[in-house]
Parts: sequence; C-alpha cells; structure tokens
Amino acid sequence: MPSDPPVHLSRQKLRSAGIAAGAFVVLIVVTGIVLRENGNAKLRDWTDAQAIPTVAVGAPNLKPPNGALTLPGRIEAYYRAPIFGRVSGYLKTWYVDIGAPVKAGQLLAEVDAPDLDQQLLQARADLANAEAASKLSAATLKRRQTLLASNFVSLQEIDERSADLASKDAQVKSMQANVDRLQALAGYKRVESPFDGVVTERNTDVGALINGGTGSGLAMFVVSDVRKLRVYVNVPQSYLALIKVGSNAQISVPEYPGRKFPATVETSALAVDVGSGTTRMQLALDNSSGELRPGAYADVTLSLSGDVRPMSIPASALIFDQNGLRVATVDSEDRIRFKKVTIARDLGRDIEIATGLSPDDRIVLTPADGVVDGDQVRIAGAPPKDGSGEKKTSSAQ
Repeated sequence: MPSDPPVHLSRQKLRSAGIAAGAFVVLIVVTGIVLRENGNAKLRDWTDAQAIPTVAVGAPNLKPPNGALTLPGRIEAYYRAPIFGRVSGYLKTWYVDIGAPVKAGQLLAEVDAPDLDQQLLQARADLANAEAASKLSAATLKRRQTLLASNFVSLQEIDERSADLASKDAQVKSMQANVDRLQALAGYKRVESPFDGVVTERNTDVGALINGGTGSGLAMFVVSDVRKLRVYVNVPQSYLALIKVGSNAQISVPEYPGRKFPATVETSALAVDVGSGTTRMQLALDNSSGELRPGAYADVTLSLSGDVRPMSIPASALIFDQNGLRVATVDSEDRIRFKKVTIARDLGRDIEIATGLSPDDRIVLTPADGVVDGDQVRIAGAPPKDGSGEKKTSSAQ
C-alpha cells in the first residue's frame, strides 16, 4: 500500500512535537513557579529586614577630669530662734520690727496677762496664810513644851504638835514654790532676744491673742544670727568619697554675679537618703559684712580630692517605667540590652550618670516605644554585616 509510510511518519512527528510542546509548557510552568518562589523568598527577606528597627547610638560623654563639683544649695542662719509666747494673754506692745538688729536680752515685746497677775496675787495670799499658820503652830508647840515638866501635857500631845508644825512648814514651802513659779512665769511677759542677731520675722501685732506654752503655729518673732551662715547642699553618693570635711568650697548667689564667697565643709550627715541617693553636707560661711541673706538659693562649688571624669548621656536616652530608671544599650550582636542607672546630676539636656554604665557602652539615643530586651536592631549609618542586604533590597524592588 503506497500511502502507509507517509502516514506513519506523520504520526511520529506529531507525537514528538506534542511531547516537545508538553515539555516546553512544563518547563515554562516550573520556571515560573521557581521564579515566583524565589521572588517571594526575597520579598520576605526584604520585609523581615525592614521590620528590624534602625536606632542611633552613641557612647557616653566623658568630660575632662574635673577637680570641682557644682551643686545647688540653701543658705541658712547659723543660729535661728523662733520665739513663742510663754504666757497666755494679749500683746501689749512690740518694740522691734523685721530687719532690726537686736542684742541679747533686748526687749522685743510685752504681753498683758491679767489672769496670771491674779494667780500670783492669790498665791502670795496663800503663802501668807500658810506662814501665819506655821507661826501659830510653832508658838503652840513652844508653850506645850514648857508645861511638859509640870506634867500638864502628855508626850502624845507634844508629838502631835510637832507633827502639825512640820506639816505647816511643808505647806509654807509648797506655797513659796508656787509663788516662785508664778513670778518666773510672769517674767515671760517681757519677750526678750536670746542672742545678738537680726529680727527676720514678726508675726504678731498689738492686741493679738497669745497662747502661751503651746509652741505651735507662727512664732511671734524669729531672731537670726547672720554674722555666720550655714550652707546646706545634697551631694550625690558617687562623690562622697571625694569630698572631705574641712575642704574648701565657693559660694555664688544670683544677686552678686561673678563673685565667689569662700566657705568650708563643716560636717556631713554620714547617711545617704534613700529617696534621693544623696547625703546632706553643711558648710560654714562667714558673713560679717552682712551681704548674704539666710534662706537664699546658692550655687555651691565643692573641691574634689581626686580626678573625676563625669559620664553624661542625652536626657532623651533615659527610660522611666515600672522597671525603674533604665538606659537601652546595644550589644556586640546588635541586640537591645537594658541597664539600670542612677542619676548624679540633672543638667537639663544632659544627664550625669552615677552608676550603671561603662564608657564602652553603645547608648540608644532615642529608644522607640515598645522596644524590649533582646530585640534585634540595625545601627543607623553602619554598613550591613553581609553583602546580601543591598542585593535583597534591589531584588525586592
């Protein structure tokens, strides 16, 4: 049959062409799937890379060695005496006002106390009555003793009269003590200055009711000795070993810009306040010229006994939450590590750190909300640790 070979050949070609076409289609499908998977994988890697937060870091700022420490302080009078009324009554008159210099024993005011005056009169009358009774008892005992030899009185009566005289004498002493007490109390109607100084407060006026002996409320007067002043300053714990009692200090006040007043560290509280982490120190300041005022604010510059390099960080780096005061740092694997710190001084934009950090720490300058310990981060401006970062980004785009 002459037509069979061509038909057989045509079917074989068609079968080969179909197989080739199917293989080509499969190849296209497989290639598309592979390319899509690769693209998805690169996109996932790029997305994961973009999910890692970028943070700006910096090292703690170490200032040059400083032999001085400046802290805020408060000036107080070396001696300060609030004067309250000792007797109850009404203020009769006062003789000095605020700012007046006074001497020890100088009369400041007088109190009118009519109740006390009447009590003193009654006490003196009771004393006179007791003295008269004592004299009568003594005379009676003397007469009875003269009759004892004649047996007109018994020894029992003599003993009774002796006991009565002793009782009357005791009453005299009691009445005399009461008179002395009221006389001493009456002396407090004169309100006097306890020492040389200046009247820094007057909180009473003529006719004011004086409640004596309470020691509560406002004092009638406040007398302060301002020839010598005390300066109180709270020193952070990290500096305590560097400030010695007897060391020199400089005081500056706003009303005298550019001037320094010498002072001396006089004593220390020798205890650290739990709330502030500071110790209160007292400085002595001569004020014989009278230029400084008690109660004034002052900047206190203390001399340190060793070289200190204060460590400070930006205020924005501090994190304060339920875990306390912390700073976020980045370790060698670019992961967040929190460190608890204590503050030495608040300088406004910068915070001087007392404990918790080392000079080699990498501080997160502005930590984001929600960052937790162990989070992976990318350092701003740092090159990627492997060369795939830019390739992943370009492929994903």
